[in-house]
Amino acid sequence: MKLIDIVKGNAMAHFTFYRCGNLWYKTDCGFEFPVPIRDCGDAVFLNEDKAILFMGYIHKQLEMIKQAKQEIQETGSEQSS
Repeated sequence: MKLIDIVKGNAMAHFTFYRCGNLWYKTDCGFEFPVPIRDCGDAVFLNEDKAILFMGYIHKQLEMIKQAKQEIQETGSEQSS
């Protein structure tokens, strides 16, 4: 999944829950990502807002997923050797 595909058009992000210092949002396409409350400052986070406003957080989550997949592949290739 690419960042542009997640935020394109009028895609929205919807607040789903709070857990362990993170506000969790889900986009219209089903992509879930955290927003650390330490980053919030005095900002207002709405129940629903344009996904494009969350691009930085979505990008961080995509990178984390990509890195986790690489680590799993590396671990799998080490075990099969």
